[in-house]
Amino acid sequence: MTISLPALIMFLVIAAICGAIGRALAGGTKGGLLTSIVLGLIGAIAGPWIARQLHLPEPLVIRVAGQQFGILWSIIGAALCVVALHLFSRRR
Repeated sequence: MTISLPALIMFLVIAAICGAIGRALAGGTKGGLLTSIVLGLIGAIAGPWIARQLHLPEPLVIRVAGQQFGILWSIIGAALCVVALHLFSRRR
């Protein structure tokens, strides 16, 4: 599978938006754009996987360059990742 540079940039922008929304919903973390992109990409993997395991549909999908990007489950996956980070990090 090959992906063009504009499609890759679009995926990263969508991941950043999903990661930022997920961070805001779960109470936020330190970091900026890069953190949002990473959380969005993790959410894009974890969220749809959880949805498939629970046999839940993806109500909001964006297609970029023929590839699907599930928005709702990516946001939920990013929020769950932030919650897990909060649970496992020590606050002093």
